[in-house]
Amino acid sequence: MQNKNEIVTVDLSEFGYIELREASKLLIAYYESKQNFLGDGLMLNFNKNSGYVFLCDEDYNVGLLTDDGKLEQFFSCPNCGAEGFKENIIEIENHQNNDDDECNVFIKEIKRVEE
Repeated sequence: MQNKNEIVTVDLSEFGYIELREASKLLIAYYESKQNFLGDGLMLNFNKNSGYVFLCDEDYNVGLLTDDGKLEQFFSCPNCGAEGFKENIIEIENHQNNDDDECNVFIKEIKRVEE
């Protein structure tokens, strides 16, 4: 049983109408996509704070719908917390003004991710 106070849930009874509709779009996009970034242990998730509905695998790779309904990998910097799709995450100001080596390594890894 999942704690009702957790921010991220996989319990569909905690998804509202809007989140269930988003989940259905996400699952259709996953079914129709040729993505290769999501692996085993794939689960549908809902972040109750942000409202995001997303797919996450056992390695914490995240798939989210873009504004045009395409399934793409969503990244979160483990150091500074900046997040976004590939084209956005490498442009985030936190990274550009950050001399932290961990952020710079993360950016280099993201740039190597295949489309």
